[in-house]
Amino acid sequence: MSLPEFWFAIVGFLFLGYFILEGFDFGVGMLMPFLGRAKHGVPGDTRRRAMLNTIGPVWDGNEVWLITGGGALFAAFPAWYATMFSTFYIPLFLILVGLIVRVVSIEWRGKIDDPRWRWWADVGIGLGSWLPAILWGVAFANLVRGLPIDGEEQFTGNFFDLLSPYALLGGVATAMLFATHGAVFLALKTSDELQQDSMKAALWIAVPTAVVAAVWGLWTQIEYGKDWTWIALGAAAVAIISATVLAFARREGWAFVATTVAITGVVILILGSMFPNVIPSTTDPAFNMTIEGSASSHYTLVVITWAAAIITPIVMCYQAWTYWVFRQRISTSHIPPSIGLPLRERKVTEKST
Repeated sequence: MSLPEFWFAIVGFLFLGYFILEGFDFGVGMLMPFLGRAKHGVPGDTRRRAMLNTIGPVWDGNEVWLITGGGALFAAFPAWYATMFSTFYIPLFLILVGLIVRVVSIEWRGKIDDPRWRWWADVGIGLGSWLPAILWGVAFANLVRGLPIDGEEQFTGNFFDLLSPYALLGGVATAMLFATHGAVFLALKTSDELQQDSMKAALWIAVPTAVVAAVWGLWTQIEYGKDWTWIALGAAAVAIISATVLAFARREGWAFVATTVAITGVVILILGSMFPNVIPSTTDPAFNMTIEGSASSHYTLVVITWAAAIITPIVMCYQAWTYWVFRQRISTSHIPPSIGLPLRERKVTEKST
């Protein structure tokens, strides 16, 4: 394996970590309007706060994977970085807006004890979760399909060229996969009625997710895949089906492992379909941007390889320790009532106490 190919794998690994970890963060935010309603005598605000507490200690650390992946892409493949970021300027801008709105909404939701303030914060969390979940799928589907790139590595199309049926279906597939991943994570991290409702949500979402992901995966494999990527597609398909069965059996831990394997299979399918290109050209195959042609100099790759070898294990150990410290389940009974609850929800709280 050459150094450029090694760093192609490293960039893929970093984005895989981001999609696995930030994927369930997105899923929790996407499900808040549905699982965060008043139920079983528990106010909706209490349920939403419990949901946010499941990701509270880790969500910002999960976003570090995106920053690291973007930095590695810039350092190892500057030509790929330049062409991709200029081509996906609008989608990436919308992703950035969504992430900023989500961060602000999570951080400031409890700063003012007012129902309307929290309602707008919940809207921001929802939009900031749905938007990136869809647009990441659209972006990577376009990388697999190819872009109108000329001989100077310049994008010659327009924004609507990015909205092909294949790319839009990819966005729907990633959003549904993240929603399933988030529902299973909530079942793994909560207890009582919220855990039961999360497992029910996982069951409801898993079946259509399997159908949509299967259609998009087969489309990818038939049109762009390699012989060996059938293995990745098969592993993803088996994992999604297994997640559905395990959710039905109330084995949330193994169901979370299954959704993780499904995301891994999808990412390997995407990267394998792209290889040995980083951006295929739909204008002329001669204009394809390859791994070798888009990489930095050998000296640069050697330097960043040593840096990654030293720093990456430290960061991964620290993050693993964080997950271990905050491994306990969260119950709505752990969430104190809020003074600023609407009158209707305050009455529910008073009755339940």
